[in-house]
Amino acid sequence: MLEDTPRLTRDAAVAMLAWYREAGIDTLLLDAPRDRFAETAAEVERRKAKMRDAEPRPGASQPHDRAAEGREARNRPAPAESRPGASANGNGNGNSDSAFPSTRVAIPDDIAVADARERATSAATLEELHQLLESFDGCNLKITAKHTVFGDGPDTADLMLIGEAPGRDEDVAGVPFVGRSGQLLNRMLSSIGIERENVRVTNTVPWRPPGNRAPTPAETLVCLPFVQRQIELVAPKVIVCLGSPAAKAILGANEGILRIRGKWQAYSFDLSPDATIPAIAMLHPAYLLRQPAQKALAWRDLLALKAKLEELGAVGS
Repeated sequence: MLEDTPRLTRDAAVAMLAWYREAGIDTLLLDAPRDRFAETAAEVERRKAKMRDAEPRPGASQPHDRAAEGREARNRPAPAESRPGASANGNGNGNSDSAFPSTRVAIPDDIAVADARERATSAATLEELHQLLESFDGCNLKITAKHTVFGDGPDTADLMLIGEAPGRDEDVAGVPFVGRSGQLLNRMLSSIGIERENVRVTNTVPWRPPGNRAPTPAETLVCLPFVQRQIELVAPKVIVCLGSPAAKAILGANEGILRIRGKWQAYSFDLSPDATIPAIAMLHPAYLLRQPAQKALAWRDLLALKAKLEELGAVGS
């Protein structure tokens, strides 16, 4: 069949597949894209219709326990054929709809953020925080990710590095910074006498966005309480934000990374004014792989980091 395809069409298909691979799209789940906006709208309409059906009609006789029946109707699971992702035959495995099981579409709204904050603040240890994050369903990125990339390194560390989101290699391994950018990061740390094993490494978002796209502001916001609590539990002496997205999420930066990098700031989330943590933004290793000429700036920041660690008497300095 491939030999019968016109050459231009065949070359275009090969080029498209190569582009998908470069973008990080390595798994095709469905024959057609899944419109989650339409699924959300359908779910809202279904709930509205159910509530209208549960309302008492004028002139109709009402049983004594009508309120209880209404509550029971609202809490009863929807039929399989009416749930998003269910197939026409109702078993949720049809090829024409979705290969996923019926999954409720998560909307990272104020309720989801409040739930994330409540879960995060209740964690007394990193292990407990990890378990609470695994059970959190307020972010749609979890649906397509292979693993929850929580963090790597000792439970207490003098230096903590925070990136943006896992890439393809990190998603497969379940560990942050293990791909090419992770290897470069290890060499950067080694150049100033720091071993990766002594550093706590994590991301602002623990799930890989599809196609390696950037996380949306809503996705970052709903995941932020978990990384903030991780900072509190690790209690580092110095925080390094790798890249502009991490600096914006953690430090509230409004400028680009080339403007804010190398400038020391103070991180004070839920800490007393006299217990702030020195923090600095640096160029992300993935950016340095694309722009190797900027490694001179990264070297200056590494020297500044080394000097700060020596000043604080941190381990590994």
